Amino acid sequence: MADYWYFQPEFEERTLTFLSQRYEPEDTLVFTIKERDFIDSGNASSTIKNYLQKLGVKPEILRRVAIAAYEAEINVTAHTRGGKVKANIHKDFIHLMFSDKGSGIKDIEQSMSPGFSTADKVMQEMGFGAGLGLPNIKRNSDMLHIMSGENQPTCLEIIIYFGEKILPDHGRSK
Repeated sequence: MADYWYFQPEFEERTLTFLSQRYEPEDTLVFTIKERDFIDSGNASSTIKNYLQKLGVKPEILRRVAIAAYEAEINVTAHTRGGKVKANIHKDFIHLMFSDKGSGIKDIEQSMSPGFSTADKVMQEMGFGAGLGLPNIKRNSDMLHIMSGENQPTCLEIIIYFGEKILPDHGRSK
């Protein structure tokens, strides 16, 4: 299984601290993503965005979350036998975790190249498969971690910081 890591430089130390401690979120949203269900695909990312909007997250951050979450959700819908997304909402960031029941990514580095796609003809006819999903996720994330390998499920983690504290501490020091 291969790992791919990307950090926005200004958030690397802060993110690595979080990843080593994995403290509890303020709230969690969990969704099931069905294989090739393009009628409901996008609902999880939309619900996550709307939830954050009600919390007062800035529009430019909402846009980044919506793009990253939607691209990941569509990838699970289009390229796997389904999966899950878990959105852990912390006071000043969101941690999205996508897991799928798929055949994995053979070459993660190659899949990060704009324009590279493994979409079949049906997917391309539907308007998907431009090869911009993972590059768009990276562009809109403060941290991106992909774990995958050929004939293995893929796990994708995204962290996006809000730029300010949205939720109260509830007595915690973090």
